[in-house]
Amino acid sequence: MGRFAKNIVEFDNVSFRYQTSPVLKEITFAMREGEFLGLVGPNGGGKSTLLKLIMGLIKPDQGDVRIFGSHPQKVCRKLGYVPQFARFPSDFPITVEETVLMGRIRPGKLWLRYNKEDKAVALRVMQETGVAEFAQRTLDQLSGGQLQRVLIARALATEPELLLLDEPTASVDSHQEKGVFELFKELNKRMSIIVISHDIGFITNYVDRVACLNKELLCHETHAITPDVIEQMYGDHIHMIHHHTHSI
Repeated sequence: MGRFAKNIVEFDNVSFRYQTSPVLKEITFAMREGEFLGLVGPNGGGKSTLLKLIMGLIKPDQGDVRIFGSHPQKVCRKLGYVPQFARFPSDFPITVEETVLMGRIRPGKLWLRYNKEDKAVALRVMQETGVAEFAQRTLDQLSGGQLQRVLIARALATEPELLLLDEPTASVDSHQEKGVFELFKELNKRMSIIVISHDIGFITNYVDRVACLNKELLCHETHAITPDVIEQMYGDHIHMIHHHTHSI
């Protein structure tokens, strides 16, 4: 862990509720620069809410969230985000390249005015994610796995320091899943990553730590993840963990 120099995500006694329903309870944790963090837990445990707090889309009811030492909204340009599912109208006439270029839009930048640097970055990340050959295809011509890689490329086009992934392999098969996580491991050499997953046994092959979130949060080094730890965090939801879990 010596390569992790400083904290880039800090939660100090953070709680959040939707109306009267508590979602996060007194969360305190820190993520270090260069870390690959896996975030697991049952549905409704608060995983996506935690990402929204990091991105500054919502504010905590209690406690303090600091990203790169500042308020989340002040450092949003340092973040890249890949949603679990993206909804596009089937007849929406946008190409892969145009979608990836959306990651180059900045505050004050005129819509669809891209320079040579923008296009060079878009080409580089399309090549890196394996979608450059589809650059002129429209999104409705892509498979689920191809579309997910396009969304990853769009996030990379922002040149983030922290990449946030909300179940990024939910729409791909197990073979594609391995390829995508190999890509993430390579990306981790130049950026910090948080990935939400239900598949603890699989992600422990890639991440540095696992944060188990079920309203409350516990962090474990990957070697410390045992069936008892999983049972403690998931309880009756243990069946939601995929078949890879036997490899723990």
